[in-house]
Amino acid sequence: MAPLADLYQVSMAYGHWRAGRHRAPAAAELFFRRPPFRGSFALGAGLAEGLRGLRAFRFSAADVAYLRSVLPSTTDDAFFDYLATLDASEVTVTAIPEGSVVFPRVPFLQVKGPLLVVQLLETTLLCLVNYASLVATNAARFRLLAGPDMKLMEMGLRRAQGPDGALSASKYSYIGGFDCTSNILAGKLYGIPVRGTIAHSFVMSFRCLEEVQPRDLLPRAGGDPVDLAGLAVSWLQRVCDLLQTPPSKANQGELAAFVSYAVTFPCDFQGLLDTYCVRRSGLPNFCAVALALHQLGYQAIGVRLDSGDLAQQSKEIREVFRACGAHFQVPWFGTIPIAVSNDISEQSLEEFRREGSEIDMIGIGTNLVTCPLQPSLGCVYKLVEVNGSPCLKLTEDEEKMTIPGMKAIYRLYDAAGHPFMDLMALEEEPSPSAGQELGIHVLGQLGETTKVIPSTVEPLHRTYFRDGQVCEPLPSLPEVRTHAQVSLSLLSPAHRRLHEPQPYPVAVTERLHRLFLELRQGSH
Repeated sequence: MAPLADLYQVSMAYGHWRAGRHRAPAAAELFFRRPPFRGSFALGAGLAEGLRGLRAFRFSAADVAYLRSVLPSTTDDAFFDYLATLDASEVTVTAIPEGSVVFPRVPFLQVKGPLLVVQLLETTLLCLVNYASLVATNAARFRLLAGPDMKLMEMGLRRAQGPDGALSASKYSYIGGFDCTSNILAGKLYGIPVRGTIAHSFVMSFRCLEEVQPRDLLPRAGGDPVDLAGLAVSWLQRVCDLLQTPPSKANQGELAAFVSYAVTFPCDFQGLLDTYCVRRSGLPNFCAVALALHQLGYQAIGVRLDSGDLAQQSKEIREVFRACGAHFQVPWFGTIPIAVSNDISEQSLEEFRREGSEIDMIGIGTNLVTCPLQPSLGCVYKLVEVNGSPCLKLTEDEEKMTIPGMKAIYRLYDAAGHPFMDLMALEEEPSPSAGQELGIHVLGQLGETTKVIPSTVEPLHRTYFRDGQVCEPLPSLPEVRTHAQVSLSLLSPAHRRLHEPQPYPVAVTERLHRLFLELRQGSH
C-alpha cells in the first residue's frame, strides 16, 4: 500500500531522516476548503478504505528496490533499510464518522504519529477520501432532488474513469442514497443490490415471432405449458382495440423480444419501450405480453424509457396502464413501475418535479459518476503541529491559511435540532456545554467575536486507528448509508437546499483564535 504516494513525499522523508527529525511527533489534518457543487456541505466518505490502507502500510522489498532506482544515487543506503521497517503502528487517526455531513475547513480526519510517516500518508489518504466524498455528495444531491420514495439506480460503469473509478462510484453513490447499481462486481464486492434487464440491442436482435425459442411457459399454479407467443398475439389485438391503434404498427421483432424475455424471466419481466415507437409499438407490445403473463399467474415488474420527454411520456403510459387495468380487470396493472434513464442530470430531476411525472425509478450514469459539475473535491492535508509546536501556513490568500494545533471538533445544535455551527477548539480546552454562552470567531470574520448558546453539543471526532489497528467497530455499508440520510435530514432547509444555500458557519474558540494571531504576528 505504501507506494500510493507522490515522489516528493519520499524526498521529504529522506530530508527528515537525514536531519534526524523523522521520529518527531507530528499531526496533520485532512479537510476541503470550499463546498462542492456550490452547495453548503459534503458527505465525508472513504474513511474505511483509508483505515485499511493504514493497516497495510509498509514498503516491500520490491518497493524499496524501485525507490533506489528513482532517488539520487547519493541517497544513503541506511535510509532504504529504514523504509523497509516502516509501518503505521505509531499512528493515531481520529475522524468524523463516515457518511456524516462535513463542512469546509473542518477536519474530516486528523493523523498523529512520527513526522516521516505522517507525511508519507498524505497522498494515500487524499486519494481514498477525495473522490469517495465527492461522488457520495453528488449522489446525496440527486437523492435530495428525487425525494425519499423514488428508486435511484447507479448505472455509470461504462462511463466512469476506469474500473477503479467505477467501483468507487457504485460504492459511494450507494452511501449517498442510491438504492442499487448495474455493476455486478460492485454487487459482489460490497453487497450492493444489483438491477438490470435488457438493452435496445436485445430488442433489435429479433425480427419476428418465429425466432422465439422456447415459446411455451408453464402456468405459475401448474398445468400444461402454454404458447406465450400465441397468447400475446391474441392480447395484442385486444390492447390495440382499447388504445385505438392498429396492431400492424406494433413491431413484430419487438414483440418477439418481449415474449422471449418473458419466457426466460416470467417473474421479472420488464419492457424497454422506446426501441421503436412507444405509443404505437412498445407500449401495446408490452401490455400484450404483460397481460398474457398475468393470465398464466405472473406479474410484470415494470417498464423503462430511455429517450424523449420522459416526464410527459410517463404520464401517458400511466394512463394506458390504468385504462388496461380497469378494462381488463387487472387492478395491479395501473401501478406498474415506470423507470427512466437517458443522461439524467440534476436539471432533469428538477424538470420532473416541476412538470409532475409518474416516474418510479431513475437510472443515472454519466452525471453521477463523472461529477461533471465539479470533477474534484479539492481536499488538502496540512501539518498543524510538529514536536508539540503548532504550525501555521500563511499566504496572501486567507482561504489557504491553515488553523494551527491539534483540535477537538464540536457540532452545535439549535433548539429545533438543526446544526447551526461547527466549532474548532484546541485539544486541551474543556468541552463546551449545552446552554453555555460561548465566545467564538467565525472563519472569514475572525476580527469579530460572536456569542452563541447551543442547545446541544456533539463532539464530532472519534478515534478509529491506534497501535497499527482499527480500534472502533466500523459500520456496514447499509449502516453508513442510513447514517448519511439521518445526517442530511438534520440540516436546516436553508443549509440543505442545493441552490444558493445559506453558508454554514465554522468557528474557532477564543483560545484557538489567540493562538492563530500569535503565530501570524510571530511569522512577520
